[in-house]
Amino acid sequence: MARKTQLINTNGQPEFGYFPDGVETINYLDYDLRSAMDKRLGAFAKRFKFNQFQFIGFSSQSLLIGVAIVDLKWVSNAFVYCYDIQTRQFEEFSFLQPLARNTRIETQPGRGKALFRKGANYLSIDASSQPGRRLVEVKLKQLQFTASIDESTGYQPLSVCSRAGYQGWVFTQKATALPCNGQLKWQNRRYDLQALNTLACVDWTAGYMRRETFWNWGSLSCFLPDGRRLGFNLAAGVNETGFSENALWLDGRLIKIAMVDFQFDRYQPGTPWTMISSDGIIRLQFEPQGLRQEKINLGLLASNFSQHFGRYSGRIQLADEGIQLDGVWGFSEDHYAKW
Repeated sequence: MARKTQLINTNGQPEFGYFPDGVETINYLDYDLRSAMDKRLGAFAKRFKFNQFQFIGFSSQSLLIGVAIVDLKWVSNAFVYCYDIQTRQFEEFSFLQPLARNTRIETQPGRGKALFRKGANYLSIDASSQPGRRLVEVKLKQLQFTASIDESTGYQPLSVCSRAGYQGWVFTQKATALPCNGQLKWQNRRYDLQALNTLACVDWTAGYMRRETFWNWGSLSCFLPDGRRLGFNLAAGVNETGFSENALWLDGRLIKIAMVDFQFDRYQPGTPWTMISSDGIIRLQFEPQGLRQEKINLGLLASNFSQHFGRYSGRIQLADEGIQLDGVWGFSEDHYAKW
């Protein structure tokens, strides 16, 4: 099956479902956007109701890094955080830009660029300069980071579009356990991603999302004892209208997972989470070890964001084998958004 050229069809409607070979362009301006009372909305509404973000996570058993660029049109946000597992040093940097000034996220999930600049602070995620590579660059006064993520041989991202409320939709493209290399300069230390056996996860999301929404999320990228790469993306609360974004990757091979139940205590952030899939593949416990949290309330826009990093334990039961995890580092998230 060839890659789909555009998401929105000639009738102004998105194609819903899974796209094994991806979608080249999210041509959102061709969408027939309407109000809840079916009134056709114009170009201004199409532009300012469309949200986009990219999150890149880098995981090893020594170092965790998170990088994000978020474009909500009325405001944009970018953040970077680093956690040294051995020293338990944690530092985060977060920036806001009114009216998304100096922010751009192109609409090609597999070959577009995302840029954010505020003063001397600069972040970019570039999937176009080198085919099959997604390049990440962060330049801050306190931190410099460059990375190259391999999206070439055997790359099988999960690409899915689902309904969001009465008149919206969300497209997301995700992949985990991707090989990468790069350098981090932080806290007067230099880290080599390849030497630390680091793997990356990529989340590219865009659409006309529910005015108020939430999601829970879990992600892991690791090497198994036999050298294979294992990763998963688990979520609940945002993309379950007929389809889901739950999947795991074993040495790059995509395996779909059914609905996942997240059990945790939001007001006791250090207590364990449990994640169980309805098909029996996933039975995991997540032990938070640290937290990146941010609350933004701008009236029309709001975000209550809690991203944890910690250890996964439990069992993944595939058709032909069982995989046991014992304290492998990864991410989880609890997020409310109004946009």
